[in-house]
Amino acid sequence: MAKKLLMGNEAFAHAALEAGVNVVAGYPGTPSSELVETVAKLHAAGAAQDVHVEWSTNEKAALEMLAGASYCGARVLFTCKQVGLNVASDALMSLNYVGTGGGCVLFVADDPGPISSQTEQDTRRFGSFAKVPVLDPATPEQGFAMMRAAFDLSERYHTPVIVRPTTRINHASTFFEVAEETHGRPLPEEGFQKDPKWVIFPKRAFEAHGEINRRLAQIAWDYTHDPAFAQFNEVFEGGGEGEGACAQNGVEGAGASAPAVGIVAGGVSAAYAREALTLITSQAARAGIPVPRYRFMAVGTPYPFPAETAAAFAEGLTDVIVFEELDSVLEEEMLKLAGARHLPLRVHGKLTGEVNDRGENMTENIAGRLGRFFDRTHRSNGLAALVASTIGANDLSYEGPLPVRPPVLCAGCPHRGSFYAVKQALRGREAVLCGDIGCYTLGNAQPLDAVDTCLCMGAGITMAQGFAVAEPDKKQVAFVGDSTFFASAMTGIANAVYNGHDVTFAILDNATTAMTGSQPHPGTGVTLMGERRRPIVIEEVLHGLGIQHIGFANPHSLESSVAAARAAIDYEGPSAIIFRAPCIQLKKPDAPVTIDADKCTGCKKCITSIGCPGIGFDEGLRGPKSGTRGQAFVDTSLCDGCALCVQVCPFDAIQGAVGFGGAVPTEPAIYAPNPDPFQTGPIPRVLTDEVNDFQETEIAGEPNETPGEVLGAAEGVPVAERIVHSEGPTGPLAGLPLSEEGGAR
Repeated sequence: MAKKLLMGNEAFAHAALEAGVNVVAGYPGTPSSELVETVAKLHAAGAAQDVHVEWSTNEKAALEMLAGASYCGARVLFTCKQVGLNVASDALMSLNYVGTGGGCVLFVADDPGPISSQTEQDTRRFGSFAKVPVLDPATPEQGFAMMRAAFDLSERYHTPVIVRPTTRINHASTFFEVAEETHGRPLPEEGFQKDPKWVIFPKRAFEAHGEINRRLAQIAWDYTHDPAFAQFNEVFEGGGEGEGACAQNGVEGAGASAPAVGIVAGGVSAAYAREALTLITSQAARAGIPVPRYRFMAVGTPYPFPAETAAAFAEGLTDVIVFEELDSVLEEEMLKLAGARHLPLRVHGKLTGEVNDRGENMTENIAGRLGRFFDRTHRSNGLAALVASTIGANDLSYEGPLPVRPPVLCAGCPHRGSFYAVKQALRGREAVLCGDIGCYTLGNAQPLDAVDTCLCMGAGITMAQGFAVAEPDKKQVAFVGDSTFFASAMTGIANAVYNGHDVTFAILDNATTAMTGSQPHPGTGVTLMGERRRPIVIEEVLHGLGIQHIGFANPHSLESSVAAARAAIDYEGPSAIIFRAPCIQLKKPDAPVTIDADKCTGCKKCITSIGCPGIGFDEGLRGPKSGTRGQAFVDTSLCDGCALCVQVCPFDAIQGAVGFGGAVPTEPAIYAPNPDPFQTGPIPRVLTDEVNDFQETEIAGEPNETPGEVLGAAEGVPVAERIVHSEGPTGPLAGLPLSEEGGAR
């Protein structure tokens, strides 16, 4: 064993490996991503043996792959953030009915705030909806123990089990004793056993529903009486003249000094509430103000609710306040308990407006609410004021207005040029611009103003089609990133081709899953197990789906980008434009641009057109053409040298190499679909350069001809002899640079 300082997600990875997990899969999503990356890192270092780890195409693909492995007896771990469970929900709902073989744990990270998500949905609700047990850790240490217990619970009842940490648990750091080497649990020799139970027919589903209901009742009993799980539902007493712990699942100390009020907290809120109570007790002791005796229950197993533990906790209490993130799950359970058992219990919480109804809880906020709760229930007026003047006060606080720092695309981000080019190509035309989930959602901000809608992953692709049907007089453009293209865009594109929707798909290919930490995806050909395979090429997929016009552009080359975008937009029917340049996190920055003070007029077009954070404006600067208007300046610590601003400046006042790698506009090249898309040979290139800055394709032929046959016949070359390889400048992957090792970067 070794003692290491680990982030929560890293600790969860170690816990799963120590539990003998065999297969780990998921899709990147903050705040969950580091778990899979940690497993991959440990596997690559040889510390994690006998484990397969992968980033799957999306969450549904991950869970279904893991279900198959579980049927063979493997212990499997699924990871995603809360909205990712929506994508996997179709598989989850049925998987619980069919059942699992080896332990199947779903690590679903919720994001109160939300800090980096489009919703604040509560996975505890999803667990109840799917009838899947949920564990909710209060600390990273407790989460470490829960991860191992979850595999045992899954195998005991052949059910998926959800472990639901929240952002602060995922990203908090502390020390852990972890194994220096782990091994996946040996699989059963018999492997997958064929059985009708694995096929979900209506009759089988009806029987399984009864089995689910019975096992949930048994799991709730385990949560109270089995020490392996009861440890996660701690009950203790405090306040008054002294403090003493209760029995784990019972109540001691009944009598005149027994508490009349209780505190229920779940997940990380339990840690906040305990810290708040410690602060209140300390401040009250200094001020000579008594703290009422209270009873505390930390609920780590919210579903199924440990009703017997809660009933013992509630005995003799008149008032209970509940702290939890995000929904009123525990509060409602306490209300149900009070009603079912006729308890004289008043429950305070979100439903009564006495705690936060959304977002994260904080120690100071809980302390203030506890002070008021104690004062109300004990008819005193001291604690609320004491908390407000001590715990709630901060001598370093600032009461004035805070400066606004809107989220913005990085300096040098290729998406900026893509958005600007499309807007320029659309000048004079009414259009709706549909966005998607990723860095490029930031295209909605001024001055780009290039994203009108954003719903969920892949939705922009199909929402644009709805706009096209309802408002055919407008042009519809849907932006989607390369990772999202593979995760959830292809079905929508097929729908556009099938139904003939006049929509242009702008695919922003920066060769990574940028927003969640630069993870690989099918378009890179790189996997977490270390293999490098032929990337799935976006243009080949588009042609396979039936897109008849595909344009290419390096978004750092403005003229060719506008031309390529205009050609795709003018095409009648579904079309595509692929903007291809690497995320700035994948490349070394070029030399920063410079501004010629003698030419700068202070017009601010470089700022008001593209909004790059690498360009600022100083009203105090003077020049022969700017006069007293001030001048733009370059922040060399931010400038990536993309030189988009060089092409935007109308006065040639900004100087620098134009485009990625010095790219310049070129004549259109013809993209030829590869007649043999599964060819072997060198790993193809995945990024453009100046040789292949602009391409477009239009294919027309007889209804029964394939694109390859059409192009082959047009050139008078038999298809069998027209196998296009990836090396030449006219191949399907022409001009896409290789790394020095010949592999995709």
